[in-house]
Amino acid sequence: MKQADYSKLLDDEIRAFIAETDSHYPPDAVDHSIAEQRRVYDRMCRAFFAGYPDGISARDSTIESAAGHPVPLRSYARAGQPAAAAVLYLHGGGFVVGGLDSHDDVCAEICDRTGFDVVSVDYRLCPEHMHPAAFDDAMAGWRHLRAATDLPIVLAGDSAGGNLAAALAHATRGTRPPPVGQVLVYPGLGGDMDRGSYLIHADAPMLKRRDLVFYKDLRSGGRDLTGDASYAPLWDTDFRGLPPTFVASAECDPISDDGDTYARHIRAAGGRAVWLNDKGLVHGHLRARHRSRRAGQSFDRIVAAIDSLGRTGELP
Repeated sequence: MKQADYSKLLDDEIRAFIAETDSHYPPDAVDHSIAEQRRVYDRMCRAFFAGYPDGISARDSTIESAAGHPVPLRSYARAGQPAAAAVLYLHGGGFVVGGLDSHDDVCAEICDRTGFDVVSVDYRLCPEHMHPAAFDDAMAGWRHLRAATDLPIVLAGDSAGGNLAAALAHATRGTRPPPVGQVLVYPGLGGDMDRGSYLIHADAPMLKRRDLVFYKDLRSGGRDLTGDASYAPLWDTDFRGLPPTFVASAECDPISDDGDTYARHIRAAGGRAVWLNDKGLVHGHLRARHRSRRAGQSFDRIVAAIDSLGRTGELP
């Protein structure tokens, strides 16, 4: 299959973003030790940190999972008026890197622009904690937030966090009240790695197919988890009853087809789902939202979807 030509697909702003990212988090990061991967990822996140908007505060707390594991949370609020909804946010990082600090400013900006309360979950990472540890911690975050508020709750996450948000949407279909919507940003959902975007964009900047194989093997520990929707939501056999879904994929990303496939499954089952494949963008472009016009516009659409789902339960 013909590979994508990034000399034609990427503009100068995204090229500059990629170059700066690579200067902190090298393209061969998965060849390094886990400790080194986390060190350079944290360094990259600090370099792109945009701070908090005025009026946004955050506090840290710790809850327990059903099995008694501590699960750190960070809760964001905007001063001045009661929130109309809440957001449970799951961060990206391949289930290997990231935490409360890696997406701190993204959560603060979502809180500021929607006025919603936002709760970020610091789930356990691989390889110390293989599947279903991250899912169990995400579920603990959901149960805590559901018990703590009567507000409508939107599930949201990027990359690995998009996987977890979708897995929660599948697992909470029987709860009352359920999530009012889910917003997934370039999520990896368990698509076929031997076709489509996985091959066309196998060597994409920011995320390569071989990186995905590394993360997949590390998270599963070599176990055959076929059919486990809490590991890969696309492996579910029933897509009925899912909340309205907004998926924002990046064109230059091996997992872009996952968003399309997932939205199609939901619509085929009678649900509501929108998939946008943002042209000329790459995996991780949330960090470019203040440096790239295209990335900024994508973030605008993501925030608008969270806002609409939280206020009305409807897709924008």
